Amino acid sequence: MTLEQLRIFIAVADRQHVTQAASELNLTQSSTSAAIAALEARYGIKLFDRIGRGIVLTQTGRDFLVEARAVIGRAKDAVQVLNDLAGLKRGSLAVAASQTVANYWLPPRLQAFRQAHPGIDIHVSIANTEQVAQAVHDGAADLGFVEGTVADPLLAARQIDGDELVVVVGMGHPWTTQKRVTAKQLVTTGWVLREPGSGTRAMFEAALKRLGVKPSQLRVVLELPSNEAVRAAVESGDCATAISDLVVARSLEAGALHRVTFDLPRRAFYLLRHKQRHPSKAETALLEAFGL
Repeated sequence: MTLEQLRIFIAVADRQHVTQAASELNLTQSSTSAAIAALEARYGIKLFDRIGRGIVLTQTGRDFLVEARAVIGRAKDAVQVLNDLAGLKRGSLAVAASQTVANYWLPPRLQAFRQAHPGIDIHVSIANTEQVAQAVHDGAADLGFVEGTVADPLLAARQIDGDELVVVVGMGHPWTTQKRVTAKQLVTTGWVLREPGSGTRAMFEAALKRLGVKPSQLRVVLELPSNEAVRAAVESGDCATAISDLVVARSLEAGALHRVTFDLPRRAFYLLRHKQRHPSKAETALLEAFGL
């Protein structure tokens, strides 16, 4: 059974006349009759009774007409969906982002995109860099935004922006009175850090190694799964942390934290896409809105 057969059946049923239906559909009378005959033969039923020179629907034909109209209606809806998707009137995107990007970099950009394309539903999930990369790899996310490097041959990673990793302490910490902290002093205090697998943790540990400090030498007293938890713990205690300047900007302004003079490198944010998946119109529009 084809949509064309259903359209022909509906046209003939509406007009109770094969020739008129054929003319309306711009078909020949023979092809119109053949379509009806094919349906009747395929299922062993009669859709029309031939009475004199006219035709009328059988009870089977009347019952089938209801279903045929519903199918054609759904087909029209499907066409409209494709038109809407092509015109960005509707659609959906799954975005996964690591915490710093999700909480500080993404929100204003997503808000601007939603104002321009209110029909596009955006679903955002927040995880660490490794988990975001896995979500894009598995197809659970269309796009990933992370602050750590990813080694996955199926993912294309593109540098898009960045932030600065800084060392901060609470206002009661002795480092608040020092002009500069040396690499050797890093092992003399307690640390509150993000969990292994996070981009922040990986970046800090890589910097330590370049300075000749083994990450295992640090006295890590707490590992926490969110930037906000790390910040709050350091504000209320006597430990240090390495964290994005985006995360602690307000705390530094408010005098709740002290930024230690210790040079750490800037780090890049990356856009992750699966190399083998074709981008949707909504995905392309999102990246264009982000200037990417």
